[in-house]
Amino acid sequence: MEVFGFAGYSGSGKTTLIEQLIPLFVAEGLKISLIKHTHHNFAIDQPGKDSYRHRAAGCSEVMVTSQYRWTLVHELRNEPEPSLKEQLARLAPCDLVLVESFKNEAIAKLEVHRTTIDKALLFPQDPNIAAIASDLPLETSLPQFRLNQPKIIAEFILQQTGLKQNG
Repeated sequence: MEVFGFAGYSGSGKTTLIEQLIPLFVAEGLKISLIKHTHHNFAIDQPGKDSYRHRAAGCSEVMVTSQYRWTLVHELRNEPEPSLKEQLARLAPCDLVLVESFKNEAIAKLEVHRTTIDKALLFPQDPNIAAIASDLPLETSLPQFRLNQPKIIAEFILQQTGLKQNG
């Protein structure tokens, strides 16, 4: 599995860009997975549903399965948050794992920057940032892309990960 990350502040457009890139990768015949980190407490089940009730009652893991999809919810219950490496090991085999918002991980990543967010750029402090996608040109020697260039960004990522060779 190849791994490529996306870093940037909330509201910069990471999710929107990734959403545009995924169909381009799939059209290349690649199997794509994604790991997204969040600092928020979240739940994929809802109060009153069986899975929620079982988890609230104390289950460490609850799996919900159907003919369309399955999901596994694992409650940490005071365990430490798993590392990106541990989470990658849990994924089924695929060609490319896109990683959103693991800013401090030592993986190749694209910085997504929007000037209206008015936050400092990450690349000067992060040697793992391979390129930048922004709404305006920036002062850097790194490869730069406009946010509205998903096809060009997809080609860059495929070359960066070795999933597509030059020429």
